[in-house]
Amino acid sequence: MTATTTAVIELRDLHLDTDIGTYGPNDTRPDFHILDLTLGIAVDRVLIAEDGMAHVFDYDPLIVEIDRLAADGHYETQERLMTRIASACAAHPEIQHIEICLKKSPVRSGNGSLGVRLKLDAQATQALRPQQGHG
Repeated sequence: MTATTTAVIELRDLHLDTDIGTYGPNDTRPDFHILDLTLGIAVDRVLIAEDGMAHVFDYDPLIVEIDRLAADGHYETQERLMTRIASACAAHPEIQHIEICLKKSPVRSGNGSLGVRLKLDAQATQALRPQQGHG
């Protein structure tokens, strides 16, 4: 039996400044949308021989891009924002697989949360990458 070593970056409970959904006058509007993100990366970007940003995946630019996408106008659905976030993640070749969960709360009467989860394996993540050398 062989051991498997994996590495992930986990972002949890990030409140997004976003405008999602279409609501009637008696509908419950969510107070917030929360993003959870798990990104599979190469183990050698976590198990490093020496300290330094050059040896790890710098997630800060990705978070800036997610914030930009979230604030980029009105979304009718959570799924559209998730699709754009998945594409932003896939644009980083260091990211091998992606799991995104976007939740809103409350769902009704001041309670509950409702989320959509998307899991992309390595093949699906690769399919989202911008194609090089075309055009």
